[in-house]
Amino acid sequence: MTHKQRFKALFSGESVDRIPVYFFGTWHETKSRWKSEGCETVDEILVDYGPQVPGMDPDWELGLWDCHGFCHGYPIGDIETVILEETDSYYIKRGSVGEIYRESKIGSSINQTVEYGLKPTRESWENFKKYLDPNDPRRKPSDWMERARKLNEQDRVITFMGGSLYGWLRGLLGIEAISLLMYDDRELFEDMVSYMADYFKCLFEPILDIIKFDFVYFFEDCCGVNGPLFSPVIYKEIFDTHYKQLISFYKSKSVGFALIDSDGVVDKLVPSWLGSGFDIIFPVEVGTWGESPSSMRDKFGENLKMLGGVDKHIIIKGEQAIRKHLERLKPEVIKGGYIPIPDHRIPPECSYEQFLVYIKVFNEVFNT
Repeated sequence: MTHKQRFKALFSGESVDRIPVYFFGTWHETKSRWKSEGCETVDEILVDYGPQVPGMDPDWELGLWDCHGFCHGYPIGDIETVILEETDSYYIKRGSVGEIYRESKIGSSINQTVEYGLKPTRESWENFKKYLDPNDPRRKPSDWMERARKLNEQDRVITFMGGSLYGWLRGLLGIEAISLLMYDDRELFEDMVSYMADYFKCLFEPILDIIKFDFVYFFEDCCGVNGPLFSPVIYKEIFDTHYKQLISFYKSKSVGFALIDSDGVVDKLVPSWLGSGFDIIFPVEVGTWGESPSSMRDKFGENLKMLGGVDKHIIIKGEQAIRKHLERLKPEVIKGGYIPIPDHRIPPECSYEQFLVYIKVFNEVFNT
């Protein structure tokens, strides 16, 4: 089977020749460590995806975030990025859409936003929409059609970040502002969500006429340690219609499946996601929240499709621990519709040799 055939068959409930070996990238420090330990496939350090480790299937995340280099989806600002303050350990910068953030100089960490570029007001939103113009000519290189056609020729699972109705807005507004806005100015918030849905459809429609993607990836990160960051009622009243329209649009363009990504305890939103038409739940966090693919199917049905569910912290504990952990997942793999992968980025505590052991054990458990 080809990589694309295998992925489609697996999530369509059909038999496959083997289970693909995937992961969800590594920390930057992990790449540096693996390169020093003999991993010859490390090309770029300051990226989240990869590296392409020998023995693994082609990385499904490659090209995800920038639509394979021929479509820039993120806000395009018109403000000069400048350093406002610098110390031995961090910068404070002003970004291109007016946001002010602290950036670490000493290791991988999420930037700390000091001031958000988008404010929870109608005036700010109307001004900000110019940064989210899907027809901005800067979004696509002049040769994007040629690049797209070449991508079609590759035998690997191809996806794109085709939706974020909450995650991006949370990043632009901040968690406090977006949470209050849902109640303080429902009309404005609904306008933001509706605009984002239309934005993604307009942005990707010409691309989808050329490329046949295996699945569309929705980045939301809308849950935490105690559950969703908004209620299922809010989901139904605001998000559901727009997700349904987006997913229906993508599938009308021959996109195979719709995957939703959220860390945290997702249980209260899973029924809503399935009702909206999402096919695959990711990443089924094990190490942090104690979730498991088997318990997810106990709660939401034997046909629940998942990607993830492997505790990334197990990998450093050696072959026996890895084997025991993966054996527990085998019944769900046999049922189909599930690919085990580590539930987030591989941290630098994991050596290159330890990860090669993980690949070996994975194949022994699932593919022999």
